[in-house]
Amino acid sequence: MFEKLKKFCDSFLDAGLPGFDLIIYKDGECVLRYMNGYSDLENKVKINGKERYNIYSCSKPITCTAAMQLWEKGLFSLDDKLSDYMPEFKEMTVQTEDGIKKAENPILIKHLFEMTAGFSYDINSPELKKAREETNGRCPTRETMKYLSKEPLCFEPGESWKYSLCHDVLAAFVEVVSGEKFADYVKKNIFDVCGMSDSTFLIPESQRDELACQYKFIEGKPVNIGKMNGFVLGAEYASGGAGAVSTVDDYMKFLEALRTYKLLKPETLKLMTTDRMNDAQRKAYASATNHGYGLGVRCERGDNDKVIDFGWGGAAGAYLSIDMKNNISIYLGSQLLCSPVQGLRSYIYRLVRCEIIDPSEFDEVKELLKCMQNYELTY
Repeated sequence: MFEKLKKFCDSFLDAGLPGFDLIIYKDGECVLRYMNGYSDLENKVKINGKERYNIYSCSKPITCTAAMQLWEKGLFSLDDKLSDYMPEFKEMTVQTEDGIKKAENPILIKHLFEMTAGFSYDINSPELKKAREETNGRCPTRETMKYLSKEPLCFEPGESWKYSLCHDVLAAFVEVVSGEKFADYVKKNIFDVCGMSDSTFLIPESQRDELACQYKFIEGKPVNIGKMNGFVLGAEYASGGAGAVSTVDDYMKFLEALRTYKLLKPETLKLMTTDRMNDAQRKAYASATNHGYGLGVRCERGDNDKVIDFGWGGAAGAYLSIDMKNNISIYLGSQLLCSPVQGLRSYIYRLVRCEIIDPSEFDEVKELLKCMQNYELTY
């Protein structure tokens, strides 16, 4: 079983991926754990399944889950103004073709989840550089937002969609609403609940050696770039959008806890995984062809019965998928930034469907992959 899927993932190694670790659950049971390649390419250390990875944007569903737990408690409304909780965001500016102008629309809490607030992903902007300097490299999560608020937005809140620091702001918002440090809140209400003992948003310096080697695809090959995460702005910065560290086993515990409503109520998860995009936002959304976007996750759009999962991915190759209808959870661990196979990860879900749900879909998936530049399935 899963021979086509295994061969597909093995082809990632030929393309330059140092290694991967794939896990699939069906109906609460592990039906596949398949790993290949190296956690340390230079020293030929084989992946063993215990690696701790920087999971980058696979942090985002954790952050959104944390915030939605507080929403369930009635501590905020999605339509509330962000400035009611974080006053520095009251008087915002917007970069326009005619220069910087005062924003006409307020940032609402829902905009943070939806990636429609107007922020960018420029972690080296003038104000964030100043945050590093003035906090002596600490960049506490909540305090750093006071610097970010001084940067002009890319568009009026709600008018478009842009992948951005929205979920980093959401992490600081969790601190304000919960009264706890974001990393502490997540540990207590998600990681400890799920038994995720190897996961954290602020990895101690003493544990950095436990991270898998991290690579970047440069000039056609993987280059070891060390273990640091550039999206973690400082020693006290819990990046809700990209800062978590986890293992494949731990992250699957999170996915299964989501799927079985251990972390959120059914109606809350349904809200989180329902497409919220209008036409203007969809036009700016790179994945609009196959998925919609909900409260922090890609999700079913409603016009493609072959793409009914929700999830997201990370900059170094991590990928998550949950299919609620068929009780399937998928997670891929990886450690290559700028990976040449980054755009192929979504086909893991499609190939799992071919194995578990409908084998006749394989011919369709095969044809789709043939259309991908420089890629062709050969079986």
